[in-house]
Amino acid sequence: MKKQSLMLSSAVAFAVIAGATAASADTLRLLTWGGYAPEDVVAKFEDMTGHTVEVTKSNNEEMIAKLRATGGGGFDLAQPSQDRIAGPQAEFGIYKPMDMSKIDTSLFIPSMLEATKGNTMVGDAVYGVPHVWGTSGLVVDTAMAGMVKDYTDLCSPDVAGKVSYRLKRPTLIGFAFSMGLDPFAAYGDEAAYTDIMGQVEAKLIECKPGVKTYWGGGDELMGLLRSGEVVASMAWDTGGWKLNADKPDITFVAPAAGALGWVDTFVLPAKGKADDAAYAWINFVMQPEVAAMITAAAGNFTASQGADEFASADLKARYQASFPAEAIDNIKWYPPVPAGLEAIEGGVLDRVKAAK
Repeated sequence: MKKQSLMLSSAVAFAVIAGATAASADTLRLLTWGGYAPEDVVAKFEDMTGHTVEVTKSNNEEMIAKLRATGGGGFDLAQPSQDRIAGPQAEFGIYKPMDMSKIDTSLFIPSMLEATKGNTMVGDAVYGVPHVWGTSGLVVDTAMAGMVKDYTDLCSPDVAGKVSYRLKRPTLIGFAFSMGLDPFAAYGDEAAYTDIMGQVEAKLIECKPGVKTYWGGGDELMGLLRSGEVVASMAWDTGGWKLNADKPDITFVAPAAGALGWVDTFVLPAKGKADDAAYAWINFVMQPEVAAMITAAAGNFTASQGADEFASADLKARYQASFPAEAIDNIKWYPPVPAGLEAIEGGVLDRVKAAK
């Protein structure tokens, strides 16, 4: 019944979108990532609305550069990560505010929508809503390291010599939350952030003897986990699910302190000319059935409420096991990084690496 009702509500929503847009069909110039606008989704949208879609694939750095060079022109909808919105908008004025009355907010996972709205505000205006997301957390061989539930559990004597993580900022952030600290809350206070990072540094140096290796690339880590040399590590959700397909005991675990989340958003470029088409695209791709098509193409889930029900059976099972509702609501979403903090983190990482 749940799936049937979702399909019925989606059909009604599709009809509303089609009726609202058919009278004023425009070309939507979309600046996005690979996999976020697959051909079958574009074709369905064009057939339903009469709009055409021109897709330009890019990345964060290129998106900002293109929009900065034109003062926000050349595109009608773009998809930078949520930490690339407030800063560039305040400095360059390359986006326009979202009209939330034109977005069907019921399609979104509420906690993700609220977090992204908060992280993309400039003044009183919201500049972004969430689309594709992913996390880093723990990948665990549950048969060998079932007691690893949080980042600092990687320091446990039970798994000494068989754990791994990167010497990168996600490790610092994750350990801080696991230690009961809130690094994001200290982003505006350099002294407080320095103190938090000092505590994390001490913890990582204390834990260093139990680390098998600090992994540098995904292929390296996958090999370590497959071979059993490593039984628990910090890593991405998609990597854990990929391993789970080969070795059922290995999977992604959302840490008790919260997985660390990134979000690629929807934003309106300042000089975009097809806002109606942009809003129609957002409401279309956030429909659960369509969102599942994007997940199949991109490999990551979207902020569409209920889209996991339409994913492939295997991926749906892995997602739901890793992310019950409370784990979703506990994700720590990366906010924009203030100037100066990366230098503090770099010093910590250098000292941990050099420690004997």
